Amino acid sequence: MEEPTLNAIVTLRNEVSPWLMILQVVPDGWELPDYTAGQFTSLGLPGSASRHHLAGPENSPPDPDKLIKRIYCIASSPVNREYMEFYIALVPGGALSPRLFDLKIGDRVWLSPKIGGKFTYDDSKVQEGANLVLMATGSGLAPFISMLSTYLSSQPKRKVAIIHGARHSWDLGYRSILMTMQHLRSNVTYIPVISRPDKEPVPWKGAAGYVQDVWKSGALEKAWGFHPNAENTHVFMCGSPQMSEAMLEILTREGFKEDTKSEPGQVHVEKYWQL
Repeated sequence: MEEPTLNAIVTLRNEVSPWLMILQVVPDGWELPDYTAGQFTSLGLPGSASRHHLAGPENSPPDPDKLIKRIYCIASSPVNREYMEFYIALVPGGALSPRLFDLKIGDRVWLSPKIGGKFTYDDSKVQEGANLVLMATGSGLAPFISMLSTYLSSQPKRKVAIIHGARHSWDLGYRSILMTMQHLRSNVTYIPVISRPDKEPVPWKGAAGYVQDVWKSGALEKAWGFHPNAENTHVFMCGSPQMSEAMLEILTREGFKEDTKSEPGQVHVEKYWQL
């Protein structure tokens, strides 16, 4: 059987922690398609590809000659035409992520030329001037990095808050970049939150708990000088389904509505686990 064509090359592999990495891939002999910040595409490797040493055993080994494909949100900006960047979490028992984690610079990988998803500013009906709260857990931060690096400089008056939750401080990928954005842009607020502060090597001085705890704590109200409401703010969420469900319940009580095909709203959820 003919081996699947691996049409892209790994040019950067940045291990944020043993369980998280930033991966950059460059198409080999073809051009990246146009896309909008917040969208996703697919990566793939054959079943014969090696697995990372931290991965668990597979229940049923895949066909070695077939591509294993999974959807990942794009972390790079569509303004950049050189490479695509992804923020990937290792799922020990997964089929693809343990193989992606075993890639090295120069290795080949399959990158889909097809882009999808409506988790964007354009399709989400965000009115001009509305403030934004971007809430993420783990690698769910990826589409927000793409959005921020694409739009931030063109929207200096819009208040933007990024609330990113992780278990440990060393799992807060892109932290230095987000801190720099906050330093350089007076309209940006970055609030990292960790759920296991007792495991930190040095005392954690930031928010502790979960993303939804930050909303309830009033930290954003303190930073902005007012509490976000449905009249002046849109909320985007990507990451843990538990976080999204908890926040939807809180926001609904406060008068926010989820954005759907049939009815526009102020809450936009990337339900990638249902794709």
